[in-house]
Amino acid sequence: MAEPVRVAVTGAAGQIAYNLLFRIASGEIFGKDRPVHLRLLEIPAAMHALQGVVMELEDCNFSPLASIETSDQPERAFDGVNWALLVGSRPRSPGMERSDLIRINGPIFVGQGKALNRAAPDVRVAVVGNPCNTNCLIALNNSDVPPERFSAMMRLDQNRAASLLARRAGQPMGSVTNMVVWGNHSNNQYPDFENARINGKLAPDVIRDETWLREQFVTEIRQRGAMVITIRGSSSSASAANAILCDIHAFSQSTPTNDWFSAAVCSNGEYGVDPGLVFGFPLRSSGQGDWSIVEGIPMSPWAQTQLNKVLDELRHERDVVKDLLR
Repeated sequence: MAEPVRVAVTGAAGQIAYNLLFRIASGEIFGKDRPVHLRLLEIPAAMHALQGVVMELEDCNFSPLASIETSDQPERAFDGVNWALLVGSRPRSPGMERSDLIRINGPIFVGQGKALNRAAPDVRVAVVGNPCNTNCLIALNNSDVPPERFSAMMRLDQNRAASLLARRAGQPMGSVTNMVVWGNHSNNQYPDFENARINGKLAPDVIRDETWLREQFVTEIRQRGAMVITIRGSSSSASAANAILCDIHAFSQSTPTNDWFSAAVCSNGEYGVDPGLVFGFPLRSSGQGDWSIVEGIPMSPWAQTQLNKVLDELRHERDVVKDLLR
């Protein structure tokens, strides 16, 4: 029997978690022979709804699912876990400024950061609840867990960008590699088409339309989430859940030498980003939960302008929550 894995999921009664939990419990991510122990965290008002999710998980009769525990206390939910998926956060209300949302969600991630001290020594923390970069910054600054074990999810943006490039080029999904989304999960992120490759060729050499790449492509990736809400009447929960699983896989498998993946991690000053800021970078992993930033990627002056813009945004977000950082 393989070593069990303990996975905590916050916001476990929400729609993203609903699209996530069954795939984890089925063995799709950690293997059919590896027992999965789920720790599901919710706010007190959602605990009744969470019981319905538990009932459905039980009714699926997944062989890898070894146990399910529910709680409204992060210290209990995070005790001994190997993966903490911080999905839950308050969504942005109509008319609410991004800075208001940061201030509302900030205290949640202060408490969760402290509670993560009870996790297993090998814990990996993936922050999904928005604004995820700054929530991740708050959590890691309030935890004794090493900063390199935290990341914020940029994979949904990477998946969106790779899909759009493939469709524009008339190539199959999966033909795009080396797609990085720099900076923040926000309307200022920079999906780097200059260094992306389509069937091994640089994307601008395949899609010979610089105006489309700089304007329509970048704008659509930045606004894709809002477009889904407008058309569907609800947020992109299924694709977000899928991106979380892609994230887990990326940190758990050796990255091909000719590729990289996107996640926001704690900067050490790479690409001129302030040390300590949680910023979206191109990463590689050895498959042991570790990561390293791919350095030396070229940028045109236009691309550098895009990076600087999102860097300034994250500096501002850090200033908004500076009293929550220790």
